[in-house]
Amino acid sequence: MKNPNISKALKAYRKLNRYSVNDVVLRLAENHLSVAEKTIYGWECGRTQPDADTLLILCKIYKIDNILETFGYNDMADELLLSREERDLILKYRSNPDMQPAIKKLLNMNAV
Repeated sequence: MKNPNISKALKAYRKLNRYSVNDVVLRLAENHLSVAEKTIYGWECGRTQPDADTLLILCKIYKIDNILETFGYNDMADELLLSREERDLILKYRSNPDMQPAIKKLLNMNAV
């Protein structure tokens, strides 16, 4: 059974990383995978899905750390895709509760 989140996430993360489809073809070739551009377009529109090994390599290329959440296999998954920097900011925010009021004020979030 196809997971529709895979196609959405692959396209979003390719764009988030500012890779062209050809860039992905070249990066997959560096990992000894020969894939045509039309195959990548097929993955991104949901016609087909990469096999598990290829999906793991794509996760490495796209810097996807939390695979289960990214592809919707986790109850915590949502539609928001975060960059590594954004995830780091959230983790630092959570680990510094004494700084949270100042951050909220800086971001004009006092009403939240």
